[in-house]
Amino acid sequence: MADLKQFAEQLVGLTVKEVNELATILKDEYGIEPAAAAVVVSGGGDAVAEEVQTEFTVILKAAGASKLAVVKLVKELTGLGLKEAKDVVDSAPSAVKEGVSKEEAEGLKKSLEEAGAEVELK
Repeated sequence: MADLKQFAEQLVGLTVKEVNELATILKDEYGIEPAAAAVVVSGGGDAVAEEVQTEFTVILKAAGASKLAVVKLVKELTGLGLKEAKDVVDSAPSAVKEGVSKEEAEGLKKSLEEAGAEVELK
């Protein structure tokens, strides 16, 4: 049984080039069609294809009607000085915070929208 497990580990670790070579050998020497090998390739490739975004950027698109409230909130949320926070709001669309978690980004978006700003997450 240990030999089969080791064999399975070797199969999983094959590169695409090695899988293609294996398919050729199976077809030429054993009469096994490459379609059987393609199932193995697609099974391992799906996990790599799905990439989950873990870092988000909160973008201030517009300050809205309550610009002063948004400036104060940006100052509070980012730790910037009043002038820097005003510059962020004045230069909209601009990044308020970058590389934050989904939960933090959604919280920032909600707070800014409640203050009247137009916000998007990227």
